[in-house]
Amino acid sequence: MNGKTKTIAAMGILCALAYAATAVGRVPLVLFLKYDPKDVILAIGGFAFGPSASFAAALAVSLAELLTISETGPWGFVMNVISSCSFACTASFLYKRRRTLPGAAAGLLADWVCMVCVMLFWNYLVAPIYMGYPRQAVAQLLLSVFLPFNLIKGGVNAALTLLLYRPLTAALSPLRP
Repeated sequence: MNGKTKTIAAMGILCALAYAATAVGRVPLVLFLKYDPKDVILAIGGFAFGPSASFAAALAVSLAELLTISETGPWGFVMNVISSCSFACTASFLYKRRRTLPGAAAGLLADWVCMVCVMLFWNYLVAPIYMGYPRQAVAQLLLSVFLPFNLIKGGVNAALTLLLYRPLTAALSPLRP
């Protein structure tokens, strides 16, 4: 198998795992917000194959979710892509520059902060549309609901990625070009 074929096969496997994690691993936390560990797999894919691979995987998994198990429709798709990319792409971009455990930890800390900030902004913009709430009501939920949810989600994802990235990237190394 050539390098490009190996990468495509590995990313297909990672997309399937991320989708399975979403389909099986959803945990309701508050209101309609559910935690799922797909971003852990997307970030590890980004560590192994770079930020563009994590971006493509985030799009593919979010589209598969939209077409099969989504309860939030196209707006949920948009929010999933933004959330996953702000987490996985940020970490993999920084890790690409410094491929060490401290580099991975710094990337994961940065992506945690990035995801929380980005999602607060996008929840303010988009949540009124699909929740059917006035913007003022959503603004009141930003600090009491959306901030804690995104802090928990980002923290759990960062911790799990940090624990799993070495063993999983070692397992993926035969598939890397």
